[in-house]
Amino acid sequence: QVQLVESGGGLVQAGGSLRLSCAASGRTFSSSTLGWFRQAPGKEREFVAAIHWRGDTNYADSVKGRFTISRENAKNTVCLQMNSLKPDDTAVYYCAASDSAAPAWRWPLMPEYDYWGQGTQVTVSS
Repeated sequence: QVQLVESGGGLVQAGGSLRLSCAASGRTFSSSTLGWFRQAPGKEREFVAAIHWRGDTNYADSVKGRFTISRENAKNTVCLQMNSLKPDDTAVYYCAASDSAAPAWRWPLMPEYDYWGQGTQVTVSS
């Protein structure tokens, strides 16, 4: 059974940092595109960042320069380092994996992803 399990969420003050991790099990994702999405209360789920197996990355404009996505294929994990956090970053954060060979412009699209984690809550206080 394939599972993606997020960890590292929590409560942090504005300006602080958090590092989210997503551990995959059940198969290897070394050739997959891995992504992070988030969903704030009352809002639709939105793209945050993605990383191709070659290491190419794509970020939402709202997090560019503050968030960094990385992956460790040997550990079957993907991480999201979040710095300079803002109250608007408050959301449940989900990791996802895609087996498609989609170009980078499609990585923000949720239908491209085949597997999803259950999410981890990030709350940024002002």
